[in-house]
Amino acid sequence: MTLETTVLVDGLVFPEGPRWHDGKLWVSDMNACRVLTVDPDGRVETIVTVPGHPSGLGWLPNGDLLIVSMIDRCLLRLDARGLSMVADLSGLASYHCNDMVVDGVGRAYIGNFGFDLSIPESFSPAEIILVTPDGKARIVARDMAFPNGTVITPDNRTLIVGESRGACLTAFDIESDGSLVNRRVWADLFPATPDGICLDTEGCIWVASPHTAEVLRFREGGFITHRVRVTTRPYACMLGGHDGKTLFVCTSGALPWNSGRIETIRVEYAGAGFP
Repeated sequence: MTLETTVLVDGLVFPEGPRWHDGKLWVSDMNACRVLTVDPDGRVETIVTVPGHPSGLGWLPNGDLLIVSMIDRCLLRLDARGLSMVADLSGLASYHCNDMVVDGVGRAYIGNFGFDLSIPESFSPAEIILVTPDGKARIVARDMAFPNGTVITPDNRTLIVGESRGACLTAFDIESDGSLVNRRVWADLFPATPDGICLDTEGCIWVASPHTAEVLRFREGGFITHRVRVTTRPYACMLGGHDGKTLFVCTSGALPWNSGRIETIRVEYAGAGFP
């Protein structure tokens, strides 16, 4: 089934990391160095400026916002006092940090590029880094082919991550201490290339695939149930809205740099799990 979106917001720079929280969509406009919210009517509000370029977003159980700061490779927290550092990841991450998922107890799983994207031949595998609520960080997965969008199932037992350079979704079991074990391929996506992803109540995963310029819904094993056309290229997606059945898609063209958009479409199944 092929579907088409409508544009909710345009004029952004490069929106990424969408999250539905407290009745609004939260987004990192990465190259504009800001975290913003979008209400259901498309009104945009800047929440905080992050000079190191924001990426992954998530919340601690007490409501504080966690933000990945990409180029300085750290995890930040936004509370009533402002921004502060939770963990310096520069000694663990091979290159710029990227997307993140935060589980129900506040543990953050953060990926990174692994190499300089402007030099494709420099490809190098990357890590997934776990930051616990007390700010301690450690590597929990290695040899990842650009770990990107990540979800955790509602039972907190399985983490699934899109490997952009591996064209696959990779699953891990989550141990009680947050460690990742039993690595396996959840779905081979080729020729799609996963960027941002989200999970629904049927256990399927929506995948933003910028290289094929579409958003696809996969069952475990790789069967495609739906395709969504967007106006340019999709880089991330999130289920939200009043009933969890609005698919929000972050899109952007190559140029100009203000071509970023939030596009939406109604779907059959609501969002599930984390984020």
